[in-house]
Amino acid sequence: MTVDGRLARGERTRTAVLDAAVSLASSAGLDGLSLSHLADSLGVSKSGLFAHWRSKEALQLATIDRAVAQWQELIIGPALRAPRGVRRIRALHEARIDFYATQVLPGGCFFATTEFEFNARPGAVRDRLVEVFADWAGFLELLVRQAVELGELPAGTDAAQLAYEIDSFGIAAAMRSRILDPETTYRHARNAVLHRLRVLCPDPNLLPEGPS
Repeated sequence: MTVDGRLARGERTRTAVLDAAVSLASSAGLDGLSLSHLADSLGVSKSGLFAHWRSKEALQLATIDRAVAQWQELIIGPALRAPRGVRRIRALHEARIDFYATQVLPGGCFFATTEFEFNARPGAVRDRLVEVFADWAGFLELLVRQAVELGELPAGTDAAQLAYEIDSFGIAAAMRSRILDPETTYRHARNAVLHRLRVLCPDPNLLPEGPS
């Protein structure tokens, strides 16, 4: 099977542009995106980018989807290699904090930035972000329910509540690390989830006493 070289190059260009867009939006927000700015930063023509996205909104929606793909690859993927149960829940949170700590994005977290940017602005961009956040919350709840089924969390654990708490620690880390000492902030975020899980988990051998 022969792959059209032009299509392959076009897809690589598209991915490179969206990676740049996610990076820019993590600090400047989705409203800070423009085809001309991205074209200048990547050294490509604006007309070439216009062939991929006919409007700013189309670019914003594509950028959200690319940020989701990055999140799945760099955070969810590594976490799924951990055993189901409390160890996978902790691994997911650790991967998230690692993502922030290694400064993959200059603004720290694409989703923390855009959540505050669009939480009161109706439209297609907000609707897509709502879907993304709902999927993320649902995934966290799934991991908690799996831990309950394995007996690694008490039977009466409120999955939605615990998922909310874990996500809140992540959001706080993303936001506070931009204005307070990052190392301290990330340590607090790691300790918070580890302590919460150790209090609930009946088997102390499944989790370390302190952060690794």
